[in-house]
Amino acid sequence: MKFLLFSWLLVLSPLLSILFLSNGQCLNDQRDLLLQLKQNLSFFDVVNVTLSTWNSSTDCCTSWTGVTCDGVGHVIGLDLSGKLITGGVDDTSSLFDLVYLERLNLSYNIFNSTIPTRFDSLGNLTRLNLSNSWSTGKIPIEISRLTKLVSLDISTLFAGKIPLRLDPDLGTLVKDLSQLRELRLDGVNISANGSEWCQALSSALPKLESLRLSNCYLSGPFDSSFSQLISLIDVRLDHNNIYGEVPDFFANFLNLSLLHLSSCGLNGSFPENILELPSLQTLDLSSNPLHGVLPEFPKYNSLQNLVLSNTNFTGKLPDSIGNLNFLSKLVLVSCSFNGSLPPSMENLTQLISLDLSYNGFKGPIPSLGLSENLTDINLAHNRLSGPIPPSGWEKLVNLESLNLRNNSLNGPIPSTLFTLPSLQKLDLSQNEFSGQLSEFPNWSSSVLDTLDLSTNKLEGPIPLSISNLSSLTIFTLSSNNFNGTLSLDLFKSFRNLSSLDLTGNKLSINTHNINSSMFPQVSTLKLGSCNLRVFPDFLIEQFTLTFLDLSDNQIEGKIPNWIWKIGNGILTYLNLSRNSLEDPEEPFPSGSFTWLAVVDLHSNLLQGKIPILPISATYLDYSNNNFTFTIQANISLYLNFTIFFSLSSNNITGQIPESLCEATYLQVLDLSNNSFSGLIPQCLGRVSNLRVLNLRDNHLDGSMPKTFQEDSRFLCIVCKVRRIEAEENMKKEQSEITGDYDNEEDDEEDQKPGSFCVFCTKLDKTRKMAKHNPNCTCHVSPPISFSI
Repeated sequence: MKFLLFSWLLVLSPLLSILFLSNGQCLNDQRDLLLQLKQNLSFFDVVNVTLSTWNSSTDCCTSWTGVTCDGVGHVIGLDLSGKLITGGVDDTSSLFDLVYLERLNLSYNIFNSTIPTRFDSLGNLTRLNLSNSWSTGKIPIEISRLTKLVSLDISTLFAGKIPLRLDPDLGTLVKDLSQLRELRLDGVNISANGSEWCQALSSALPKLESLRLSNCYLSGPFDSSFSQLISLIDVRLDHNNIYGEVPDFFANFLNLSLLHLSSCGLNGSFPENILELPSLQTLDLSSNPLHGVLPEFPKYNSLQNLVLSNTNFTGKLPDSIGNLNFLSKLVLVSCSFNGSLPPSMENLTQLISLDLSYNGFKGPIPSLGLSENLTDINLAHNRLSGPIPPSGWEKLVNLESLNLRNNSLNGPIPSTLFTLPSLQKLDLSQNEFSGQLSEFPNWSSSVLDTLDLSTNKLEGPIPLSISNLSSLTIFTLSSNNFNGTLSLDLFKSFRNLSSLDLTGNKLSINTHNINSSMFPQVSTLKLGSCNLRVFPDFLIEQFTLTFLDLSDNQIEGKIPNWIWKIGNGILTYLNLSRNSLEDPEEPFPSGSFTWLAVVDLHSNLLQGKIPILPISATYLDYSNNNFTFTIQANISLYLNFTIFFSLSSNNITGQIPESLCEATYLQVLDLSNNSFSGLIPQCLGRVSNLRVLNLRDNHLDGSMPKTFQEDSRFLCIVCKVRRIEAEENMKKEQSEITGDYDNEEDDEEDQKPGSFCVFCTKLDKTRKMAKHNPNCTCHVSPPISFSI
């Protein structure tokens, strides 16, 4: 008996060695093929360190990086991913003589050739990964002969001018790959309609579990044959033109864990039962005009990531959302959700990212203190009200960003927000927060880089301890009721400060003893309505400044010519409006006005001719000054990119030059309340972008351009002016301006006269009367986003 057992062991020993040894000793021919491969590879020198283990003095199976062998020393796995290889893998490569290879990974390299055609010589391959190494050319048809393939990845994120494409088509590539469970071709130009690509997959790949065809130039709609792929677990079809509706049959994919269909042009109603799949973990439907509502979620639901941004989903968040115990990402940006945020959200303890911005949510903010993994909270642009929950924030030690912008939140700002150890960005702007900011002794440990408390009702002095927020790059306190005297040297520790905005408070800013070295990185400085009487001297050598707002102060005298040297000539935004400034000092330095896009000098004491006409400007406002010049005939040369141009409320004479008709980008032209005479240029009606034209209170002849009288896109503040009738007509038309903006059915006798501005005014449906929106703010300072 013992003899028989011993005999069997002798017979089985070679087999056992194969079964139980994962890496045998490297065979000579296998080693030589690998060394030849290395010799022919081209790569950056730094990668030599990575492949330094490939040398003849060590065993290729046990010591070489990226090499795996079977029990007898055949190379069955080769991983050269991320080695920044640029060449050496072509049809002559010794790689294709490693015929025992079962797994080959060449991903994330930079091959500057086409994909080799000899892959069919590696007939034992079960896994082939060529992703993000070739960005152009053809996928060779020889890959279709690798009938043992279980996983194929030729996706690319770095498409060239001519994207990587199939040769000849998807059906030919996969028709013999019946064992395939994973297919990834993201970024490859497949160019097939719904019936073609759906039928190609369903007829050839019955075992398919993972399908990734994002950005593949697919069209739709889904073909019913797709329903046969019942083993699917992972589906990514983002950024295709599939259009049509999401089919109900996705709810039959009982193993479905991930479904990405963002930016596919999908419409109609989303099948609610897909959200009820017990295995579903990730659903991304963002950027589709889909309609839908959220279902009642059962307990122990598997959902982890729900992204519905930029869709037409509506309704309320169900109370059962608290049953999503594994939810880590909830992103519902720019949908049509409404109602209150359910208190059950406090049960979302695994939540990492929460973004419900740009919806219609109202009511209080629920407590999120149990979601200790949160890194990002964005509830901006809703209708939330009430105070911020005073407690629970101290537990959010991982929170990096909190954005509650543009709501109706009120009460004091909890001091704990400023002490969160990981918080980098805090935006509480455009709310109704009130009270004072307290001094906080431990602000010195803060890592805040962005703090925006603008447009609230905060008051009192700015805390001195704010100087400890030395990591700040963006600091905005504008449009509050802060008061007292403040020296800018309070912020001298802000070495990385790029944007400072203190506009619209009751502060008196002291700029003495400040030098440019205190703010070496500042690019935006807004000190409007800060009781300044002179130009701050430290601006002279402020070489990084591109945005300067000194509006609504008491600065007198000429505009100094050194101001054009600010930012080394890269100043793009200048607002000196509502001061007592006279004409600029000349001569202007070389390179002045090169990059100026916005110039706002309205409501000053400027006279003579227009002092500054940058050819790069998109916004020019010289209204409410003492200009008496005649507009030069070639003024259009300076309005190449101008969108807004106002000379209203001056004493400008002469005719309106027809060259203004050449300002093709012009959208708003306001020449009202001047002394223009002559005919109104009819060519203004042919300026393709012009939408607002204001010629009130002048001495003009003729009628407005016919286009303005007939096209509802236009807002003409005056439609007919005659010199003799000017005074009478102006009084009549002024009485027609109403404060009622929305109700266009009101009778004229019920309308009240009021002021208007070009940003907040439209014509009623009779096109004879301008109507002002009382809820609109007439911007006396141009918005920073107002550019080409």
